[in-house]
Amino acid sequence: MEVEGSSTKMIATQAEMVENKVPIPYRDQCAHLLIPLNNCRQAEFYLPWKCEIERHS
Repeated sequence: MEVEGSSTKMIATQAEMVENKVPIPYRDQCAHLLIPLNNCRQAEFYLPWKCEIERHS
């Protein structure tokens, strides 16, 4: 999937973003990084020191 007016291809598909409940304003070329970060945050009860690797990727 490619966004009109952008030279960067989307890595996460629309179906993946819907499945992982990515908010519409965050569905951009970086959504593939947000999905594992949000999964880690939910698994670790949003403890800020638990998901540092995902946050800095």
